[in-house]
Amino acid sequence: MQADYSLLIFDWDGTLCDSIGRIVEAMHAAAALSGYPPCSDEAVKGIIGLALSEAIGVLYPQLDEAQVLAMRAHYADAYMALDATPSALFPGVREALLGFREQGYRLAVATGKARRGLDRVLKAHGWEDFFDITRAADETRGKPHPLMLEQIMSHCGAVPERSLMVGDASFDLLMARNAGMHSVAVGYGALPLHVLRQYEPQVCIESFDQLPAWLDSRRVSA
Repeated sequence: MQADYSLLIFDWDGTLCDSIGRIVEAMHAAAALSGYPPCSDEAVKGIIGLALSEAIGVLYPQLDEAQVLAMRAHYADAYMALDATPSALFPGVREALLGFREQGYRLAVATGKARRGLDRVLKAHGWEDFFDITRAADETRGKPHPLMLEQIMSHCGAVPERSLMVGDASFDLLMARNAGMHSVAVGYGALPLHVLRQYEPQVCIESFDQLPAWLDSRRVSA
């Protein structure tokens, strides 16, 4: 049997890790410490996936560069305090990823997190060397630019037609489209599926444990 896809690329926050609530709370805390009015929870969820400075700029377009950097520092402090015990993985994630690895898939992470934050959570879950490659927003172009995915594919020797992006945010699915690859939308993270469907993912899932069965259904005879 040969799988349609050889490379699976995952967003982190809201896709593999149940961290959306902490991101929203940290952004509200950063706004309060900076003296700005809070945005709605929905507005904050809408920018998850962007690099942090860009996300703050979208939420507070009136800020200049120095103000964005100051609020970014407040956010980092607030998030670190909330995430002293790292957010848990969603149910079924660890088992599914181990299964994918045993089936021969190449695995990668493409995240809006900074490298320092990503390395910290990977270490907390014992995954420093688990993925073939990980890319963070501060070491490449941020989502939805396709460069992050292009770098992952180049590293893995993969082509867009056999690569799949799995994410919970519009920026994940737009990035996949911009890279010429298919995507899977997950409905338990930042945005509901009725919003994500407009970006034409191959499939929408309500829980991570639906992904292995869907991938198995895509397997075709060699």
